[in-house]
Amino acid sequence: MFRRIVVTVATLSLCSLPAFATTEFWVAKNASTNKCEIVSKKPDGKKLIDVGMIGYKNKKEAQAAMKSASECK
Repeated sequence: MFRRIVVTVATLSLCSLPAFATTEFWVAKNASTNKCEIVSKKPDGKKLIDVGMIGYKNKKEAQAAMKSASECK
């Protein structure tokens, strides 16, 4: 009985791990259009160039950083 409970708890915790993954947002400048945008993956440096060099916890912080970045004006 105890073994079954342990296996069930372990299985449920492994299945729920992707839900706890943190999402970061990046401010990136498109190399061809020179317009800034917010992306959920780190820019590659070729098509999208990183502005600010850090990831933001939520989209609201990324939007504020994009408005204040000199490269995006």
